[in-house]
Amino acid sequence: MSSVPAWMGNVAPAPDAPRARGWQALSDRQRGWVLAAALLLLLALVAIVLPWLAPYDPAAIKLSARLRPPVWEARGTVANLLGTDNLGRDVLSRILHGARLSILIGAAVVAVSASFGVLVGLIAGFAGGRVDAALMRWVDVHVAFPGLLLSLVILVILGPGPGTVILALALNGWMVYARQIRSVVLSVRQLPYIESAEMIGARAGRILLRHILPNLAAPLITLMVLEFARVVLAEAALSFLGVGVQPPAVSWGLDVANGRNYLTSAWWLATFPGLSIALTVLIVNLAASRLRLALDPREREKDFARRLIAKVRR
Repeated sequence: MSSVPAWMGNVAPAPDAPRARGWQALSDRQRGWVLAAALLLLLALVAIVLPWLAPYDPAAIKLSARLRPPVWEARGTVANLLGTDNLGRDVLSRILHGARLSILIGAAVVAVSASFGVLVGLIAGFAGGRVDAALMRWVDVHVAFPGLLLSLVILVILGPGPGTVILALALNGWMVYARQIRSVVLSVRQLPYIESAEMIGARAGRILLRHILPNLAAPLITLMVLEFARVVLAEAALSFLGVGVQPPAVSWGLDVANGRNYLTSAWWLATFPGLSIALTVLIVNLAASRLRLALDPREREKDFARRLIAKVRR
């Protein structure tokens, strides 16, 4: 027998709440993916496309136009929107070309150091025992050396240049990947499906590639993005000290060094390259934060719970 009163039988059901569309329809994890992808795509466009839009050759010297201020200053001209340096070179063109070199060096260093560090971390975490102890002591010894000092020694011995900068920074950055990957491998190896694979006779290479390596994607991607920001700062510091990128190549750190003697008379020489470095690091850190939200399993569980609660309340 129904417990619903007869007078409620003809009441129309409440209409469904209108579904959100567009950005509102995305979950927090999906929004994280979109924002991170947009920020990283912006950096890629800056490195690939914008240098082609530079109005002048960044190395072209024009002494008659030296130290022109930006366009909004009293002596500024539209021909040089961000002014010129002490040799008459266009600041905007140098910033655009410096973006390509700084971003490419950062990407190359991250690729090299991550490849070697992941290999060491996989071997240490999976092998364990004396192999793990030996590799981790090697990492500890390497970490004991000051990073900037080690890079300076390498660059002084091998000579400055983009290639040696990549080598020096890669040798100084692989340890963080080794430690992170080792800790993840140690935790994943205790899971039942890894033990089952070992019990049925699966080879170590297959276990690493098919079962352990996919679990490393989330922390590895986030770490690589964060390390990219650190490498951009490190490259700028080395170029500022005069042992990194050398003229006629263009680097933001090199331009900051060239403008440090003109801070009171031509503030734009060091300000705009410095702002470019800060903006790049900020974009990368924001992308890393969004990637962490998108890749963290705990955040996925929270997102699933919120969507389930919202669906029940409708």
